[in-house]
Amino acid sequence: MKKFLLVAVALVAGVVTAFAQPRAIGGRIGYGVEASYQHGLGDNMLSIDAGLTGFRGVEAVVTYDWIFPISSWEHKGEWNWYAGVGGGFGWWWWSNVLTPGVAGRIGVEYDFWFPLQLSIDWRPVFGPAIVPGAGATYNFGGLYAGAICWGVRYKF
Repeated sequence: MKKFLLVAVALVAGVVTAFAQPRAIGGRIGYGVEASYQHGLGDNMLSIDAGLTGFRGVEAVVTYDWIFPISSWEHKGEWNWYAGVGGGFGWWWWSNVLTPGVAGRIGVEYDFWFPLQLSIDWRPVFGPAIVPGAGATYNFGGLYAGAICWGVRYKF
C-alpha cells in the first residue's frame, strides 16, 4: 500500500509540474505553413513544429531553445531572442524524398501583456535527402523551405 501511495503521489506531482509550465500553441508561416507548440522548461523551451514544408512535403521538427531576454525594453510586453538545436524528419511527396536531419533555430519574439506571442525565426534542417532505391544527396531545400517563418501563438 505504501508503494502504491508513493507512486500515486509521484505521478500527481509529475502531472502538476508538467501543466504548471508556460505553454504556447499557434502556427508558423513562411515558405510553408506549420502548427507550432512550445512548452516551457525552466527558463528555456521545447518547440515542436509540424506542417507543410514549401507546400510540397511534410515535416516535423523538435528543438530545445535557450531564451535570452532583451532587458533594455522598458514598456509593456517582453522581448526575447532565442537559439536552439534539435532534429527533424520530412517527406517531399512530389519527388518521394526523405529528409532526416539536424535542426538549428535562431529568432526573436515579442510577448504581449495579454496572451499573444509574435516571432520571426530561421530554423534550417541540415542533412541528407534520401531517395529510396536511388541514393542520397544533400537536402538544400532544408535551408529555406520552412526555415524563415513568422510565428503567432496563444500563450497559456
